[in-house]
Amino acid sequence: MKPNIGISEKTLIDVNTMLSAVLSNEMTLYTKTRKFHWNVSGDSFMELHKLFENQYKQLEESIDQVAERINKLGGKTIGTMEEFLNLSSIKEAPGKYGSSKEMIMELLKDHETIVIELRKNIEDCSESFEDAGTTDFLTGLMEQHETISWTLRRYLK
Repeated sequence: MKPNIGISEKTLIDVNTMLSAVLSNEMTLYTKTRKFHWNVSGDSFMELHKLFENQYKQLEESIDQVAERINKLGGKTIGTMEEFLNLSSIKEAPGKYGSSKEMIMELLKDHETIVIELRKNIEDCSESFEDAGTTDFLTGLMEQHETISWTLRRYLK
């Protein structure tokens, strides 16, 4: 049954397409953060190991929330790595095992990329789609990525 929530069917499709890209970025970044958690080494090993674990757990929660938002809006949630990678603007780094500083820099770049994209998505949801619920949801998600970015940036000073 299609939702009858004051948003046209076409707009629901457009919002869910956008949310699928958001979900794809979250999944790709989750996988990358988990990889870095498993492979970090060096003087700050335990601190970064725990930091990355905390971050991938936050991403895991966000992933579930985005997927549920898609379902609330009548969509079907994609669920394969192929689908995620096709829609994600975050890229994997197969075979790459950088230093802890390189890992932090790469994660920071990815989180900041997501923040920039979420700002555009928020604007679209607010102005083009007139979807206050998704606007609010994405604003909270953006704030989480801003906080993680700030934390990572502190390691690079």
